[in-house]
Amino acid sequence: MEKLPKIAFPFIIGAIILVVLLSKSAVTIDSGEAGVLFKTFGEGVVIDEPPMGEGFHIVAPWNKVFVYEVRQQELFEKMKVLSSNGLEIQIDASAWYEPVYNELGNLHQSLGQGYLQRVIQPAIRSAARSVIGRYTPDDLYSTKRDAIQVEIFEETKKILDKQYVQLNEVLVRDVTLPPTIKEAIERKLKQEQASLEYEFRLVTAAKEAEKQRIEAQGKADANKILSASLTDKILQDKGIEATMKLSESPNSKVIVIGSGDSGLPIILGNN
Repeated sequence: MEKLPKIAFPFIIGAIILVVLLSKSAVTIDSGEAGVLFKTFGEGVVIDEPPMGEGFHIVAPWNKVFVYEVRQQELFEKMKVLSSNGLEIQIDASAWYEPVYNELGNLHQSLGQGYLQRVIQPAIRSAARSVIGRYTPDDLYSTKRDAIQVEIFEETKKILDKQYVQLNEVLVRDVTLPPTIKEAIERKLKQEQASLEYEFRLVTAAKEAEKQRIEAQGKADANKILSASLTDKILQDKGIEATMKLSESPNSKVIVIGSGDSGLPIILGNN
């Protein structure tokens, strides 16, 4: 095998150096990520330009690129907090968050890639303790859980909005009370439900009694009016009118005029 001429060595060495430089200069940003450029011999973290987007990038080998996930992420927290009356309560909560894309340089400069532990976790824990401390276990167990969830979200968001982090949602997934407190609340709720049912039955019975009283009063008033309007003359006229209708029927009959009570006619049929 023939030896390479001496003139070829510089080219080979140059090619090796170029490959090494390219390998250090090539940066690939995956989907859902963005890069923050750090210029070693410049101003450091680049904050006055948009982050590096997805795809292939070439940077100077002496510079660095810090890659961040910019999709929505979830933080799951189990926290022990105190209610307004000093009872220890465990809540399971989730926070949906993402870094503010155009502020990624500021986020890297002020908090770095550990911003989850540095600011998000302390913020949601602080907000949860503050909010839960304003409520009783009864409130947490019953109808006010949604309101508590909204308050935790709002207090956490106030903190994170100043830290280049966007908070999308806070979900209180579960509230665990001490067993004795939970049993006491459940007994109280059952008693309240039974009391409401009893009151409903009383109201229903009262309404039905009132309805019957009104109907009875109406019938009594109608009978009173009818009795007052039925004079002897009207009764005689009604009797004569009925007699005339019966006399028109084809059945055989004998009519005795003026033989009944009050002078009304009597009809004697063949049956």
